[in-house]
Amino acid sequence: MTTDEGSRVSLRRLLRRLTASEAEIEAQELRRESAESGGVPARQCTRGQVVSVTGRLRTVVYTPRTNLPTLEADLYDGSDVVTLVWLGRRHIAGIEPGRHLTARGRVAVRGDRKVIYNPYYELESPR
Repeated sequence: MTTDEGSRVSLRRLLRRLTASEAEIEAQELRRESAESGGVPARQCTRGQVVSVTGRLRTVVYTPRTNLPTLEADLYDGSDVVTLVWLGRRHIAGIEPGRHLTARGRVAVRGDRKVIYNPYYELESPR
């Protein structure tokens, strides 16, 4: 690549960054962080696959059910969402919206959503 081509590429990146929405910039950053950690992009996860996904928790919801309460959290990695479901749990310390974490487990599909039941997880240090 010549210096001239390199300058054009840098200028295009700068213009793209300046015109991108905040959500697009966040998604790009999350995809980059996920790739750096070696995680599988959520959009590429398929049923039955054992994966490691890294991202930010968007929502955390406790669902009280008479037979089995669940704690559900949507993990967004910039490409898609994987729902993490802990069966029989009401609360887990550190599992809260905005928290970064890496989750590992086997992907299931519930309706049209990708789900990992009782995932192994590692909380990232707060930013």
